[in-house]
Amino acid sequence: MVKSAVSREAFRGLFALYAAKAHHDHHDDGENRLLKLFVSTKDIPDYLLELWSDRTQLLDPKIVGSMLGRRTRQIADGSAHYDHASDFLHALLRDMDRKAH
Repeated sequence: MVKSAVSREAFRGLFALYAAKAHHDHHDDGENRLLKLFVSTKDIPDYLLELWSDRTQLLDPKIVGSMLGRRTRQIADGSAHYDHASDFLHALLRDMDRKAH
C-alpha cells in the first residue's frame, strides 16, 4: 500500500513544536522566526509536500530527524533565515538528495 503525502497540518506541527522548544529555551527571536514559517505553511505547494513524503521514505528516520533538527536549530539561533516554509522545505529536500546519493 502506498503511503500518502504528509498532511499540511502535520508539517505545520513541526514548526509549532520547534517554536515551542525555542520558547522554552528563551530564544524569542528564533521562536518568532519559526512561528512565521508556521503561518506560511498554508501556502506550501502540494507537490513539495509530496516530495517531502517521498524523500523521507528513502532515508532512515533518524537521519531525517537529524536533518530537520539541525535546520530548525539554525533558525532558532539565527544562523539560518528562510522567508517562507517552502524555502525551508527546499533546503531540506536538497539535504535529503545529497544524503540519498
